[in-house]
Amino acid sequence: MTDPKRYRLNHTMLRVKDPQRSVKYYEMLGMKQINKISMPDSKFDLYFMAYDSPKSAEGHWTNRQGLLELTHNYGTENDDSFKVNNGNSEPGKGFGHICVSVDAIQAACQRIEDAGYKFQKKLTDGRMRSIAFALDPDGYWVEIIGFNSVDKTENVKETDPSTYKFNHSMIRVKDHEASLKFYQDTFGMTLLRTSENASSGFNLYFLGYPPDGKAPQATSDLEGVLELTWNYGTEKDPNFKYHNGNDQPQGFGHICVSVDDIEAACKRFEERGVNWKKRMTDGNMKNLAFVLDPDGYWIEVVQNEQLKAQL
Repeated sequence: MTDPKRYRLNHTMLRVKDPQRSVKYYEMLGMKQINKISMPDSKFDLYFMAYDSPKSAEGHWTNRQGLLELTHNYGTENDDSFKVNNGNSEPGKGFGHICVSVDAIQAACQRIEDAGYKFQKKLTDGRMRSIAFALDPDGYWVEIIGFNSVDKTENVKETDPSTYKFNHSMIRVKDHEASLKFYQDTFGMTLLRTSENASSGFNLYFLGYPPDGKAPQATSDLEGVLELTWNYGTEKDPNFKYHNGNDQPQGFGHICVSVDDIEAACKRFEERGVNWKKRMTDGNMKNLAFVLDPDGYWIEVVQNEQLKAQL
């Protein structure tokens, strides 16, 4: 048996050109490298970054939510022509950004700027003065938001990166109804919040696995949230398609859901008629699978090792 209430949105994977500069950047944002998997025969390494609070550090990393996986293919750091696709321009538009929630947004943004990093959007740019978008070394957008919707930290000069959270990852979807059904019915996620922006022609849907299975009042305090962005009318265009990040040009790779019993979970997915990128029985790696969502984004499925002992 498998229970989707025990699933976790474990991590989001991004390809990076130079792992040293990327790890340094995310450490500046308060993350720690909690794991590294080296695959020299396949010529790539995986770096797992997270906000490593004492509570979250107690368990196995597959039992956690809100990790960032940085994938480095050997040699890209020495290739002047190599550049990742950040997902926000054609021909690779699909993935949008990751988001970090912080204690004091003005102080946090000033800290990032003082460290010499650039912004796609500063707090003072545009009409939305409550969010910013920093740029990581590869040009991925990192949204910065405050813990609370009503910010009372304008005059706060200090920020504590150890309190930050990797709140969400955003992907654009063609048909919101198909995607919401898929993530709720197939993967058992809870719809946490909807933000309708009719005047601008788009809606945002936030989904995840909240601790008690219920949507909290404030989603900014959570980790492991998935944001679906739907631009009105895309579902009516038969030729419209988003880029999944794994076709050329590459950048974003996948999100990953850890499950209580991977064999039972994959059987459940099969019964629901999912499209597979990789079944557990395919290839050499028999301990994971990849499911395709309605837009062709990859969802890695791995065993929650902390729950494995309970099987």
